[in-house]
Amino acid sequence: MPEPDRLRSLPSVASLLEAQEIRRILRKTPRAVVVDAVRRVLSAFRREAAAGAPSRSREEWTALLVSRLPAEVAAAEEPSLRRVINATGVVIHTNLGRAPLPEEGIRAVSLAARGYSNLEFDLASGGRSSRLVHVERLILGLTGAESAHVVNNNAAAVLLCLAGLARGREVLVSRGELVEIGGSFRIPDIMAESGASLVEVGTTNRTRLRDYENAATARTALLLKVHRSNFSVSGFTEEVSTAELSSLGARLGIPVMEDLGSGAIFDFSAAGIPGTPTVRQALSHGPGIVTVSGDKLLGGPQAGIIAGRKELVDPLKKHPLSRALRIDKLCLAALAATLALYADERRAAASVPVLAMMTEGEGAVRARARKLVRRVRKAGGAGLLLSIERADSSPGGGAMPEVRIPTACVAVSHPGMRVEDLEETLRRGDPPVVARIAKGKLLLDMRTVRDGEVADLAAALLAALSAG
Repeated sequence: MPEPDRLRSLPSVASLLEAQEIRRILRKTPRAVVVDAVRRVLSAFRREAAAGAPSRSREEWTALLVSRLPAEVAAAEEPSLRRVINATGVVIHTNLGRAPLPEEGIRAVSLAARGYSNLEFDLASGGRSSRLVHVERLILGLTGAESAHVVNNNAAAVLLCLAGLARGREVLVSRGELVEIGGSFRIPDIMAESGASLVEVGTTNRTRLRDYENAATARTALLLKVHRSNFSVSGFTEEVSTAELSSLGARLGIPVMEDLGSGAIFDFSAAGIPGTPTVRQALSHGPGIVTVSGDKLLGGPQAGIIAGRKELVDPLKKHPLSRALRIDKLCLAALAATLALYADERRAAASVPVLAMMTEGEGAVRARARKLVRRVRKAGGAGLLLSIERADSSPGGGAMPEVRIPTACVAVSHPGMRVEDLEETLRRGDPPVVARIAKGKLLLDMRTVRDGEVADLAAALLAALSAG
């Protein structure tokens, strides 16, 4: 039967809403939810008809829709933002929400969300205060900065600094540091929006101090250094260090700003992971202002932290953009709780999930992999082929692009299932499991799977086996 003829027998939305079974659903579900669900199922039927599905009578279409509708309604009422098990091995996974919060941060968010708070209220004087008081002292103590400001993310921090310090003037940046961060946001684009003029110096692979010096004019407002957080340059290269650029800036009377991005407060080099300076170390090299992310190596919520000299940072707090870019009370609560953990680095390493995952020994990760394999086999997953393999995890999230951390993965396969189908089944499960495929194998990297998630991951594997 031609497609138009097959579609003529589809029932209308109005007639379906009069069906007894759907009227029962309407008694306990908002009408708008049911109508949207009916329309989605009808759209699916039209696609099936276009693909050559068998013709059906109006009664058959109605019965089929009624059978599908409860699941469609239930799916519509579920939150679209869901918990995911990250088995990719990418610790700071941008698409999966970057840094998971420490328990202290979660409790702080819950308290701030549950009722009113002293967000901008001084309980001692009874007058208005600044929301920055909840984090500024902590940031100053951890970084050694004279002043600090916080906005909603690091791109906003860079935008505010450029707008506040260089609008209508020039900013010198090495061509090798004109980076593009996630979502196609590029340094030149942020520069243009700030009202500052970009002046490129050096070449893609080699920039020398004299390139900055030769390009500096009376219109130069800033010397900007940008951390290459999501790629590396190797081979015939040369770049100017922050200390060298700061010395030049002091000699020329031009402030130096460093977009460090990664936001490390913890000294990873002490844990055997080289690759990025802490904010304190970066400031000790002389820049007047440094910007970092809160949800990268710091391991907190999304935030942009600006730290540096008072004469540069304090005016930014009063800039008109500050209100538009300000951090909200929930992120502020999480950030304050996360920063407080860094008073003791050992406590931070154990309590901040990003630090715990990156510094955990390979042996502990392998032990968790063995626990998963035993659990699946004991529960009847004999059809799954499981083995433990050595691989590398990645910090991810625009931090330490060259660092690889030895890890243990559970390789999963099934003689009756394509590895791509197994990956999709896990990804569509409840909870969804996001893994990676390498060399024809599905790999579950146990570095980013927490101890409390092993039972759920085992259940997801068994459900995938059953579905397959």
